[in-house]
Amino acid sequence: MENKAKIMGRWDVSAIDVKDPGLKKYISLVPVIVPKTGGTYSGNRFHKSHISIVERLINKLMVPGHRGKKHKISSGVVTGKASTVYNIVEKAFGIIEKKLNKNPIEVLVRAVENGAPREEITTITYGGARYPKPVECAPQRRIDFVLRMIAQGSYQRRFKSKKSAEQALAEEIIDTYEMNSNSTAISKKMELERQADSAR
Repeated sequence: MENKAKIMGRWDVSAIDVKDPGLKKYISLVPVIVPKTGGTYSGNRFHKSHISIVERLINKLMVPGHRGKKHKISSGVVTGKASTVYNIVEKAFGIIEKKLNKNPIEVLVRAVENGAPREEITTITYGGARYPKPVECAPQRRIDFVLRMIAQGSYQRRFKSKKSAEQALAEEIIDTYEMNSNSTAISKKMELERQADSAR
């Protein structure tokens, strides 16, 4: 009998398939027990494509990125302590599995596909005036965007609330998976695509 590695020693990814053809090459479902490479691919171009999607989520939760040209959050669990965030993600996956009775890694992959914007806005200068112009969003950027929004949305749910970090993260992933507008990723995606549509 073949012994297959499972993510976090619990969830099998062999049956999970990425349905979005644009993201297929960029979502890695490597079956690793501990999703922590420690920068193995940092010197390679498009290195993020080789890192497990679970590890990329953990990395985003440690440093949730900028919002309005400022770091959204810089304290609490956002300290770069991987083991703390690893435990939060594992507990959140347990909540998702209990609620939906599905593989939480598959739920995460579908959430990433649902929340990834196809278009965004850039600004061009023409004759001294600045105009918004719609552009297609690159696949790697689409994934980075949705993971950042999931991270920021989960922290936003937890702010001034009695919810635990894992509960907030599980709710954010489930809402993105179900295309619910309560999800920060879905609402931001719809806003971006609406702006791009009106700028044609």
